[in-house]
Amino acid sequence: MSEKVNKEQVEKVLNEVRPALQADGGDVELVEVGDDGIIKVRLTGACGSCPMSTVTLKMGIEKTLKDKVPGVQEVVQV
Repeated sequence: MSEKVNKEQVEKVLNEVRPALQADGGDVELVEVGDDGIIKVRLTGACGSCPMSTVTLKMGIEKTLKDKVPGVQEVVQV
């Protein structure tokens, strides 16, 4: 059974990575924190249409969330 993810911790970490996204004209919006540890986000602005958005999502946002928030299993874009 996976550990329940704290939504406030997720928001805090997203606020930490947000300036890097905004520097490139994009942003990230938290859509849902699932009980299964799946975090759903929406990349907006330049990030929403960028061909590198998958790398940003997996290597940037997901890696940081997994490092800092217990219970995060995966971050998916919706």
